[in-house]
Amino acid sequence: MAPHDLKHLVIMRHGEADFPRDVPDHDRPLAPRGAREAADVGRWLAEHAAPDMILVSPALRTRQTITWVCHELGERAPTPQLWDGLYDATDAQIIAAVNHAPETVRTLMVVAHMPGVLDTVLRLASRDSDQDAMMDAATGFPTGGTAVLEVPGDWAVLDGADARLTRFHTPGV
Repeated sequence: MAPHDLKHLVIMRHGEADFPRDVPDHDRPLAPRGAREAADVGRWLAEHAAPDMILVSPALRTRQTITWVCHELGERAPTPQLWDGLYDATDAQIIAAVNHAPETVRTLMVVAHMPGVLDTVLRLASRDSDQDAMMDAATGFPTGGTAVLEVPGDWAVLDGADARLTRFHTPGV
Protein backbone atom coordinates (compact mmCIF):
# COMPACT_ATOMS: atom_id res chain seq x y z
CA MET A 1 0.00 0.00 0.00
CA ALA A 2 1.36 3.42 -0.92
CA PRO A 3 2.15 5.81 1.98
CA HIS A 4 -0.62 8.20 0.87
CA ASP A 5 -3.14 5.35 1.28
CA LEU A 6 -2.30 4.91 4.95
CA LYS A 7 -4.64 6.13 7.64
CA HIS A 8 -3.44 7.31 11.04
CA LEU A 9 -4.80 6.49 14.46
CA VAL A 10 -3.83 8.88 17.25
CA ILE A 11 -4.40 7.54 20.75
CA MET A 12 -3.98 10.01 23.62
CA ARG A 13 -4.19 9.64 27.37
CA HIS A 14 -5.88 12.66 28.95
CA GLY A 15 -3.76 15.30 30.69
CA GLU A 16 -2.94 15.06 34.38
CA ALA A 17 -6.09 15.24 36.49
CA ASP A 18 -6.68 16.83 39.85
CA PHE A 19 -7.99 14.81 42.83
CA PRO A 20 -10.49 17.07 44.62
CA ARG A 21 -12.16 15.58 47.68
CA ASP A 22 -15.66 14.17 47.31
CA VAL A 23 -15.66 14.43 43.51
CA PRO A 24 -16.57 11.27 41.58
CA ASP A 25 -13.86 9.97 39.23
CA HIS A 26 -15.93 10.84 36.15
CA ASP A 27 -16.05 14.51 37.26
CA ARG A 28 -12.36 15.03 38.10
CA PRO A 29 -10.97 18.14 36.35
CA LEU A 30 -7.58 18.65 34.77
CA ALA A 31 -4.80 19.89 36.99
CA PRO A 32 -2.90 22.97 35.70
CA ARG A 33 -0.14 20.62 34.50
CA GLY A 34 -2.76 18.64 32.55
CA ALA A 35 -3.84 21.77 30.68
CA ARG A 36 -0.19 22.46 29.75
CA GLU A 37 0.24 18.83 28.62
CA ALA A 38 -2.87 19.02 26.43
CA ALA A 39 -1.79 22.31 24.84
CA ASP A 40 1.65 20.80 24.13
CA VAL A 41 0.02 17.81 22.41
CA GLY A 42 -2.19 20.13 20.37
CA ARG A 43 0.86 22.02 19.08
CA TRP A 44 2.62 18.72 18.32
CA LEU A 45 -0.41 17.33 16.48
CA ALA A 46 -0.72 20.49 14.39
CA GLU A 47 2.75 19.72 13.08
CA HIS A 48 2.65 15.92 12.88
CA ALA A 49 -0.85 14.38 12.77
CA ALA A 50 -3.81 16.77 12.81
CA PRO A 51 -7.00 14.67 13.15
CA ASP A 52 -10.04 14.67 10.84
CA MET A 53 -12.21 13.13 13.55
CA ILE A 54 -11.93 13.01 17.34
CA LEU A 55 -13.62 10.53 19.69
CA VAL A 56 -13.39 11.44 23.37
CA SER A 57 -14.45 9.91 26.66
CA PRO A 58 -17.23 11.88 28.37
CA ALA A 59 -15.20 12.29 31.60
CA LEU A 60 -14.55 15.92 32.52
CA ARG A 61 -10.73 15.58 32.33
CA THR A 62 -10.85 14.14 28.79
CA ARG A 63 -13.28 16.83 27.61
CA GLN A 64 -11.01 19.51 29.08
CA THR A 65 -7.97 17.84 27.49
CA ILE A 66 -9.50 17.90 24.03
CA THR A 67 -10.58 21.52 24.49
CA TRP A 68 -6.92 22.50 24.97
CA VAL A 69 -5.80 20.28 22.06
CA CYS A 70 -8.41 21.80 19.75
CA HIS A 71 -7.49 25.32 20.84
CA GLU A 72 -3.94 24.67 19.60
CA LEU A 73 -5.18 23.04 16.37
CA GLY A 74 -7.22 26.17 15.68
CA GLU A 75 -9.32 26.09 12.52
CA ARG A 76 -7.99 22.61 11.69
CA ALA A 77 -9.73 21.10 14.72
CA PRO A 78 -12.79 18.95 14.02
CA THR A 79 -15.67 19.00 16.50
CA PRO A 80 -14.93 16.29 19.09
CA GLN A 81 -17.54 13.57 19.49
CA LEU A 82 -18.27 12.20 22.94
CA TRP A 83 -18.24 8.40 22.96
CA ASP A 84 -19.70 7.07 26.22
CA GLY A 85 -17.98 3.71 25.84
CA LEU A 86 -14.53 5.31 26.09
CA TYR A 87 -14.87 6.06 29.81
CA ASP A 88 -12.92 3.37 31.65
CA ALA A 89 -12.74 1.43 28.37
CA THR A 90 -10.78 -1.73 27.72
CA ASP A 91 -8.69 -2.16 24.58
CA ALA A 92 -11.57 -4.09 22.99
CA GLN A 93 -13.98 -1.21 23.68
CA ILE A 94 -11.57 1.39 22.29
CA ILE A 95 -10.99 -0.68 19.16
CA ALA A 96 -14.76 -1.13 18.77
CA ALA A 97 -15.12 2.67 18.77
CA VAL A 98 -12.38 2.94 16.13
CA ASN A 99 -14.09 0.23 14.05
CA HIS A 100 -17.13 2.52 13.73
CA ALA A 101 -15.22 5.44 12.19
CA PRO A 102 -16.20 6.32 8.63
CA GLU A 103 -13.69 5.05 6.08
CA THR A 104 -13.38 8.59 4.72
CA VAL A 105 -11.55 9.61 7.92
CA ARG A 106 -7.80 9.71 7.26
CA THR A 107 -6.60 10.60 10.78
CA LEU A 108 -8.71 9.50 13.74
CA MET A 109 -7.92 10.62 17.29
CA VAL A 110 -9.15 8.88 20.45
CA VAL A 111 -8.77 10.47 23.90
CA ALA A 112 -9.33 8.05 26.76
CA HIS A 113 -7.87 6.60 29.96
CA MET A 114 -5.34 4.13 31.33
CA PRO A 115 -4.99 1.22 31.16
CA GLY A 116 -7.14 1.08 28.01
CA VAL A 117 -4.97 3.45 25.95
CA LEU A 118 -1.78 1.50 26.64
CA ASP A 119 -3.47 -1.88 26.11
CA THR A 120 -4.89 -0.65 22.79
CA VAL A 121 -1.52 0.54 21.49
CA LEU A 122 0.18 -2.70 22.54
CA ARG A 123 -2.60 -4.78 20.96
CA LEU A 124 -2.61 -2.90 17.65
CA ALA A 125 1.15 -2.37 17.20
CA SER A 126 2.65 -4.71 14.63
CA ARG A 127 6.10 -6.27 14.89
CA ASP A 128 7.52 -3.71 12.46
CA SER A 129 6.59 -0.81 14.75
CA ASP A 130 9.21 1.77 15.68
CA GLN A 131 11.06 0.21 18.62
CA ASP A 132 11.77 3.52 20.37
CA ALA A 133 8.10 4.48 20.16
CA MET A 134 7.12 1.04 21.49
CA MET A 135 9.48 1.37 24.46
CA ASP A 136 8.28 4.91 25.21
CA ALA A 137 4.62 3.81 25.16
CA ALA A 138 5.18 0.59 27.08
CA THR A 139 7.14 2.20 29.91
CA GLY A 140 4.30 4.07 31.50
CA PHE A 141 2.18 5.95 28.93
CA PRO A 142 2.23 9.18 30.96
CA THR A 143 -0.60 11.68 31.11
CA GLY A 144 -0.78 13.47 27.79
CA GLY A 145 1.10 10.60 26.15
CA THR A 146 0.14 10.34 22.50
CA ALA A 147 0.73 7.40 20.15
CA VAL A 148 0.47 7.57 16.35
CA LEU A 149 -0.17 4.36 14.44
CA GLU A 150 -0.24 3.85 10.68
CA VAL A 151 -3.29 1.84 9.64
CA PRO A 152 -3.03 0.21 6.19
CA GLY A 153 -6.62 -1.04 5.94
CA ASP A 154 -10.17 -0.17 6.89
CA TRP A 155 -11.11 1.05 10.35
CA ALA A 156 -13.84 -1.58 10.44
CA VAL A 157 -11.40 -4.51 10.45
CA LEU A 158 -8.68 -3.12 12.72
CA ASP A 159 -8.18 -5.65 15.49
CA GLY A 160 -4.66 -6.57 16.59
CA ALA A 161 -1.05 -6.35 15.40
CA ASP A 162 -2.29 -4.77 12.18
CA ALA A 163 -1.11 -1.16 12.64
CA ARG A 164 2.42 0.21 12.81
CA LEU A 165 3.30 2.41 15.79
CA THR A 166 5.42 5.18 14.29
CA ARG A 167 5.61 7.85 17.00
CA PHE A 168 5.06 8.37 20.68
CA HIS A 169 4.96 11.89 22.06
CA THR A 170 5.40 12.76 25.72
CA PRO A 171 4.50 16.36 26.54
CA GLY A 172 7.41 18.44 27.76
CA VAL A 173 5.83 20.68 30.39
